[in-house]
Amino acid sequence: MMATYLGFYDVPEGVDLGGRYDEEFAGILTRDALQFVAALQREFRDHIRYAMECRRDVQRRYNSGELPGFDPATRLIREGNWACALVPPAVANRTVEITGPVERKMIINALNSGAKVFMADFEDALSPSWENLMRGQVNLRDAVNGTISFNDQARNRVYKLNGETAKLFVRPRGWHLPEDHILVDGAPVTGCLVDFGLYFFHNHAKFRATQGAGSGPFFYIPKIEHSREAKIWNRVFERAEKFAGIEKGSIRATVLIETLPAVFQMDEILYELRDHSIGLNCGRWDYIFSYIKTFQGHPDRLLPDRVQVGMTQHFMRSYSDLLIRTCHRRGVHAMGGMAAQIPVKDNPVANEAALELVRKDKLREVRAGHDGTWAAHPGLIPPIMEVFTSNMGGKPNQIQTARREDAGKITEEDLLQRPRGVRTMEGLRLNTRVGIQYLAAWLTGMGSVPLYNLMEDAATAEISRVQNWQWLKYGAVLDGEEVRVRVTPELFGRVVEEETARIQMEVGVEKFKRGRFEEACRIFTRQCTSPELDDFLTLNAYNQIVVCHPKTPSKI
Repeated sequence: MMATYLGFYDVPEGVDLGGRYDEEFAGILTRDALQFVAALQREFRDHIRYAMECRRDVQRRYNSGELPGFDPATRLIREGNWACALVPPAVANRTVEITGPVERKMIINALNSGAKVFMADFEDALSPSWENLMRGQVNLRDAVNGTISFNDQARNRVYKLNGETAKLFVRPRGWHLPEDHILVDGAPVTGCLVDFGLYFFHNHAKFRATQGAGSGPFFYIPKIEHSREAKIWNRVFERAEKFAGIEKGSIRATVLIETLPAVFQMDEILYELRDHSIGLNCGRWDYIFSYIKTFQGHPDRLLPDRVQVGMTQHFMRSYSDLLIRTCHRRGVHAMGGMAAQIPVKDNPVANEAALELVRKDKLREVRAGHDGTWAAHPGLIPPIMEVFTSNMGGKPNQIQTARREDAGKITEEDLLQRPRGVRTMEGLRLNTRVGIQYLAAWLTGMGSVPLYNLMEDAATAEISRVQNWQWLKYGAVLDGEEVRVRVTPELFGRVVEEETARIQMEVGVEKFKRGRFEEACRIFTRQCTSPELDDFLTLNAYNQIVVCHPKTPSKI
């Protein structure tokens, strides 16, 4: 059956769009905006390709027994007396930041939440379908313009922005993810250049006038592994500033240190972005995922249950302390990690216990010297804000007061120390259950999923997947059990079957049938049992959500 087109996108030469036509999307995918994205792709695609090949080469060396470490070639940068550009006054106070996908209601609630910053996410909290990505761009444009609203018919309520809102940061996807719905010269565009390019093109002027006080826009940069990747981002920013005719250093970005190789490159990353940096962030869930992935060829580095790998583990505490020292030495924010808890509405005792865990975690962060932290739910903002403001001496940050010179003694061995703990059957089951449920939600368009009183995104599913893979690959012994059991394909097969049945019982037969749970189970099982570890769960599953439409007629 032939599709009937009511409109078409006006695309520049060399650009093809395979996504569904929508009039609102057409307001984002204008000819000039696509020309800007195409220019970024053409200028930087070879640099990105080289950076990705460098990643693969380094991983091959790790698989052969090499360990990550500080680069002797950049010692002068680490030891040099230099600083990043001054933090813009508009974002001096970042004590609590809330994060979430670029969904319309989420954006309004997050901007109204009382947090200092809202990080709107095109990455781990979003399933990157065409609809989600383009609708997200529409939503962000309306938010920057101050016109965003949402009519919740089920609750008979209209959501609008308050007079005072959080500062908006945007996180594009990582370098590794393509955007298959947009082709430039016959090849998919790099996903992050689409996210960054469209948002910047449509919003830089309004944002600087209304939110940035002459600075901005502001971004979060994910999945960096080496300073060469930060250098590409710096050049992208300079290219965008030149295009817009704004001062160099206007765009500011915080880099997530969420890969093990990047912890040895923090000074170098800040140095490459020194005109555009406003800090680093402890992306601790992805960091654990990266630890396992980096050491995928090392059978002597089997992790305990993921719930035991917290910030009190020596390698995690060392990473956090060194990040604080590095950031403050260079004059920028050192941001803490995510509090993923969500309120337990039907159990006051369990809810208070969860809040107490959050308070303890945030007290540890602020006393260590962090300038702010992340929350996944608006209900966490008041208690976290109280912890930070009551321990920061009335200052907006601790850049000048928490120098952490003691962390200068942290060694490579500290950052690589094996975590302590045990492996259990419940750990294997939880990994399996969470991984399948998250992937099922992701396949149906949800990237941020509440599971067992935690708000989960792709990072948790990645930890679950790679830990199962590691235990299966090396036949890990579940040494936390009364009777020790070795993880085998047969044992894992039984666990998958039993946990899938449990999921069906928990969500209900009808929801299980409507969802993509069986498909998610197949993908998750295949990735856990693959002889070679896939780099990313979402990259492997991306083809399952790409829906390309026939080309629309060319404009005459």
